[in-house]
Amino acid sequence: MKTSAIKLLAALCLLALAVPQSKAEDNRKRDDSEINRILTGLRISPVGLNLRGKNIVLVGLGSYLVNAGGACNDCHTNPPFQEGGNPFQGQPEKINKEHFLAGGMMFGPFVSRNITPDANGLPAGLTYSQFKKAIRTGVDPDQLHPEISPLLQVMPWPIYGRLSDHDLRAIYEYLRSIPHAEPGAPAPAAARQTQ
Repeated sequence: MKTSAIKLLAALCLLALAVPQSKAEDNRKRDDSEINRILTGLRISPVGLNLRGKNIVLVGLGSYLVNAGGACNDCHTNPPFQEGGNPFQGQPEKINKEHFLAGGMMFGPFVSRNITPDANGLPAGLTYSQFKKAIRTGVDPDQLHPEISPLLQVMPWPIYGRLSDHDLRAIYEYLRSIPHAEPGAPAPAAARQTQ
C-alpha cells in the first residue's frame, strides 16, 4: 500500500476512533494501539482487499488478527508459502497468495476449510452469526465427520472462541474483503512436515 494511502487511512482511523477530551489518558493509549493494529493489518495483508461496502477499520483490525496474531495462513493455505519463500527453511517469507486461506491442508482425516468468500461474499459460505457460533462452540456447521465428532477437531476454536465479539467481527470483515481462491493440491506428508 502506498504511503499516501496509509496516511489517508490513518486519518480515517483517527476519526473513527476519536476519543472525547473527557476520557482518561489510558483510553487514548488504548485507542492509539488499536489504530496501530488497524494500520499494520492494512499494510501486511498478503492479498489485495475489496473495501467496497466494508468497514475499513474492521478490515484492518481483522487483517492484523489473521496475519499477525492468528497464524491462519499456516493451516488454511496449501501450501502456506511460495516455492523458495518458506521462513522455516531460512528463506525470505513469501506467502502463497494464489491459494491464500483457501484450505486444503491435510491433518490426518481432516482437511482445512476454504475460508475465502463464496459467490455470495460469505467467508466459508457462513453468515456472521454462523461464523461466530462455529468459533464460539466449535460445532462444525457442515458436520463433515459425524463418525468422529460434531466438533471441529483441528481448528483451535477453544482459543479463538475467547476473542471479543468485536475481534470476531473484524476477522469476519477481513475474510469478506479478501479474494476468493481455490485450494492448492494436498501436500505430501513429508513436505508438510517442513512447512
